[in-house]
Amino acid sequence: MIDILLVEDNPADVELIRECLENSRFVASIHVRENGGEALSFLTGERTAAVAEIQPGLIMLDLNLPGLNGRQVLEELKSDVLLKRIPVIVLSSSDAEQDVADSYELGASSYIVKPADFSGYATLARALEDFWGNVARLPVTGHEPV
Repeated sequence: MIDILLVEDNPADVELIRECLENSRFVASIHVRENGGEALSFLTGERTAAVAEIQPGLIMLDLNLPGLNGRQVLEELKSDVLLKRIPVIVLSSSDAEQDVADSYELGASSYIVKPADFSGYATLARALEDFWGNVARLPVTGHEPV
């Protein structure tokens, strides 16, 4: 079981991602935050015993968010000693080379252009399951630095 923090402001995208992950064999609990400020609050401002138990093993981050955008969130995450080891998948509608380059420069683990339809999201869910669920070894979650 993996806890995923999905930072996405588009309710339709949230539902597609949820539905596709729930219909896959990828055993995940999804925590949704609609903007960058809420995501950082979830990860840093709410550091309590209860939240420490659900620190995500994976973050899926949209770039174009209201308030703090995805780039700013990624920069904050990767500069925090307690959060920088959590893999971050940038999931964006942009396929601009500069967005891709900037995301990797800021420490993204991968960059995925949002699929155009349900079938594409289903393929994405299978890819997440295959790689992040079966191939990659994720760091132990919790707030203690390694």
